[in-house]
Amino acid sequence: MTRSNQPPQLPQFPQIPQIKVNFRTLGLGAVGLFLVIGVLTSFYTVPAESVGVVQRFGRYLETSGPGLRFRIPFGVDRVTEVPVQRQLKMEFGFSTGYTTNEYQSSRESDAEKNMVTGDLNAAEVEWVVQYGVTDARAYLFHLRTPEATLRDVAESVMREVVGDRTVDEVLTFGREDIQTEVRKQLVTVVDRLGMGLRVEQVQLTNVRPPAPGAALV
Repeated sequence: MTRSNQPPQLPQFPQIPQIKVNFRTLGLGAVGLFLVIGVLTSFYTVPAESVGVVQRFGRYLETSGPGLRFRIPFGVDRVTEVPVQRQLKMEFGFSTGYTTNEYQSSRESDAEKNMVTGDLNAAEVEWVVQYGVTDARAYLFHLRTPEATLRDVAESVMREVVGDRTVDEVLTFGREDIQTEVRKQLVTVVDRLGMGLRVEQVQLTNVRPPAPGAALV
């Protein structure tokens, strides 16, 4: 038998087609996309009842009024809308679902309304605080959580005022005086803390003796 001196044949694989990359086209496409994003992020609109607080690189820059406004794009300028013409409302001891602030749990709601009067009687007090924003910059930057602070202060003041009066005053003829005194003290605290808020009204909506077996806080 004669052996062949030829090398063995290797299997043939199909050739992979060469892909020609046009770097100029890619570059023009990237530039075009960059320009489109820049144009889209260069303008913003502030609603009629709000102002826009502008931050540049995280630092306060200015407060802009309603309308179409220009800003430096790509996240350099960031804008936060603050409703300064809207009346806001907090409910204490109850919830209708129509408040403009984040409401707390029902358990905390029950704790808010249970109070002790000056003559050591119990009363359930439900009330509303109506407020608004006067200084958008102070509202955003002076306190980390201005509305949560307002809520805590309002509850504390109400307990103090109710605790200085008899149960008869709280349940009947002293309600208007309580509303006036709570609002007065709230305004003082809000101004002292520089919260950028205005307290417009404090209104007692429902005051009654506690239900049998209710726990006082």
